[in-house]
Amino acid sequence: MSPPSVRSSGPGANLSAAYFEARYQILREPLGFPPSAAKLPDDDDAIHAWIEMESNQPAEEKMMVVAVGRIHLIPADSTGACADTVDENAAHCPDFPPLGTHGFSDGAGNDFPPPKLLRPAVQIRQMGTLENHQRKGHAATVLANLESEAVAQWGECTGFLQARVAAIPFYGAQNWISFGDEYMVEGIGLHRSMWKPLNTSLSPDSLVQNRTEGEV
Repeated sequence: MSPPSVRSSGPGANLSAAYFEARYQILREPLGFPPSAAKLPDDDDAIHAWIEMESNQPAEEKMMVVAVGRIHLIPADSTGACADTVDENAAHCPDFPPLGTHGFSDGAGNDFPPPKLLRPAVQIRQMGTLENHQRKGHAATVLANLESEAVAQWGECTGFLQARVAAIPFYGAQNWISFGDEYMVEGIGLHRSMWKPLNTSLSPDSLVQNRTEGEV
């Protein structure tokens, strides 16, 4: 069996059913959401990354997806607020105030630059790993791939994300910094916003990592 490999595609990615099935199993099914909640309104505009490996189950597709994530460009006229899924009654995800107003600081005491200097701004969403494939560095590999692909696509940019509270240590280990108070995303749980300047497009070899500390 070949080792797991990282793949990425987008914007305009032709994503497989296996990708969305993994996203659903990891992020939505445990919360009782319907399968339609696995898709986001702007998936076509995002860069997607995933870890795939050969399946050892005869009834399944030859390749299975075990970890997923995506990153998109936040429009210049937006501060990042969006619907959580394509469903009509989807929860609302709040914005990132530093993109609209100067004067904020992060949890490490760093002052945010003025909003114009934070652009282009990008957002990580839909990160996760199947439970029986965690603690193998897959999430760190997906995240590094997304960061690198964002720089390759949009140049030096500022990354933002809304982390579930349990995932904050993982992102902190990848040099993301929390800011603002915790907040509730309805139906999902407590979150806290995080940010990171992105300015380096990594070589393909450096994207295959073996980090296990605090991985989700």
